[in-house]
Amino acid sequence: QLQLAESGGDLVQPGGSLRLSCAASGFNFNTATMSWVRQTSGEDLEWISSISGEGRYTTYSDSVKGRFTISRDNAKNMVYLQMASLKFDDTAVYFCANDVVPPGWGTPQPLIKKDSWGQGTQVTVSS
Repeated sequence: QLQLAESGGDLVQPGGSLRLSCAASGFNFNTATMSWVRQTSGEDLEWISSISGEGRYTTYSDSVKGRFTISRDNAKNMVYLQMASLKFDDTAVYFCANDVVPPGWGTPQPLIKKDSWGQGTQVTVSS
């Protein structure tokens, strides 16, 4: 059974850093493009980053490029999001997903939150 479990969210001041983690199980993790998606309090979903199965390719939204870094450890079935220079606008619930097609990597798909994405982890940027 597919499971994704996010962790690492916290309350952080503007300019601060956080590292989010996602534990994956129940599917062939090593070949799956993994992504991070966030949901604001208004419930809008925003794709922010993806990493290819072998970790060779990464892509970021303009809103986080240069501040966030996605990585993965296929030996541990883990994907990470290192977040730096956090801004108020980064406040959201962050989800990892194995079924998102990032821009330019294939046929665009509607971004729809699924139960398989797990509970997410809350990141709050506040002074």
